[in-house]
Amino acid sequence: MTRRALVGGGLAVAAGAFWPPAGVRAADVSPLRIQRLAWAGIRLQMPGATLFVDPLTDPAIWGRALPDRLIPVDDAAGDGFVLVTHRHSDHGDVAAIASALKNGGTLVYAAGTPPFSGLPDAVRQRPCPLWEPQMLGDFTVTPVPASDGYGDLQVSWVISAGGRRIFHGGDTMMHGGWWRVGRQFGAFDAAFLPINGAAFAWRQPATDEPAVLTPKQAVAAATILGAKRIVPIHYGVTGADGYSEMPDPLAELGKASIVGGPQVTVLAPGEWLDWNN
Repeated sequence: MTRRALVGGGLAVAAGAFWPPAGVRAADVSPLRIQRLAWAGIRLQMPGATLFVDPLTDPAIWGRALPDRLIPVDDAAGDGFVLVTHRHSDHGDVAAIASALKNGGTLVYAAGTPPFSGLPDAVRQRPCPLWEPQMLGDFTVTPVPASDGYGDLQVSWVISAGGRRIFHGGDTMMHGGWWRVGRQFGAFDAAFLPINGAAFAWRQPATDEPAVLTPKQAVAAATILGAKRIVPIHYGVTGADGYSEMPDPLAELGKASIVGGPQVTVLAPGEWLDWNN
């Protein structure tokens, strides 16, 4: 899959809502680079620091059900940080966290999450209350409400760096907190949102109701957030026992996109976001 913009557009926002000042293009001055990793993971790169969200490198977690190329995360430049949205193994992959922070660094997760074991001794673990900003070197990160398909503890992350603001949704469902996040943080340069509308049969009685955002819901959430673009994550699993995603979520995301609304930018694992497209 190569990167492509499916729908152009953006949302109007109040004057002064974005840095840099009017007349200066952020693309000319922002040092922030973002790479999509496998499944729901992303890497945010600043000149002196690297931040990972939900990195996944353990092939045993999904096996052959996930065709994504597993991108190594053992090459963090500068200070290293990892955020996890929740403890499920496809988002809280201990092997990936240990690799990303092999030289030390900080792992941040929602307050109430059990500590991780099996990490290098130099890794600092920091539980973080909802809505409380954390300064992580060049990054400011804030956990905000999310809704897990099983009702387990989960957060989404608001991340600011290099004059950009991005949102990472983990594998959240649709919920009523989107409006508060949008009001609190204003517009986003990009929202990394799950789109596969997955249903689970691992807990009984099972239901076929989506336990992850559907493409239509992802567009709605991005619109509420005031996101300039959606970058879809958390899709592509086939043949997993007890786990089924809706058919062709990328095509459905294109159909659900709104003319004049958030642009959809598809990145394959390993690709970097081009702010100019």
